[in-house]
Amino acid sequence: MGRKVLILNQDYSALTVCSIPKAFLLVFLKKADLVAESATEQLHSISQSFPMPSVIRLHRYVYLPYKGVMLSRQNIFRRDNNCCQYCGKTDDLTLDHVMPKSRGGKTSWDNLTTACKRCNSRKGDNTPEEAQMPLKIKPFKPSFVMFLRDFGGSIEDSWLPFLGKKKEKVLVDP
Repeated sequence: MGRKVLILNQDYSALTVCSIPKAFLLVFLKKADLVAESATEQLHSISQSFPMPSVIRLHRYVYLPYKGVMLSRQNIFRRDNNCCQYCGKTDDLTLDHVMPKSRGGKTSWDNLTTACKRCNSRKGDNTPEEAQMPLKIKPFKPSFVMFLRDFGGSIEDSWLPFLGKKKEKVLVDP
């Protein structure tokens, strides 16, 4: 049961993901409604079968003053598809400050990118323009739904109406 369940707020906006046991418990305790279930799998007890949740909606609205993606090494790698943004290599990766810290560059979504150790060393204390090493994609801060949809791993077909994207453009973990 390593699959995840999409949790929607009372207004059907995407809130977060959780494990199947937690989602089942929320539905069983009548704190959430089952919006979509797995078409192929069920949960079984000794004497009963229950639908396996795929999408649930909370009964009460959860107010989140800040719903953003935490800046972390792993999340930068996910955003950049675990690939050096200078040469495209996928091994021996590290983080690079586009505007070097020694020159006033901040540790932020807009200034961090994934780089292999070779490119990071080659770029050194220069900007990409000065080092003549153009970035494949300019660093950006993903929104919560964008991160959940595009960088969070595999998603269920039943999540798509709530995340606003077509399946063929969704990134899936290998």
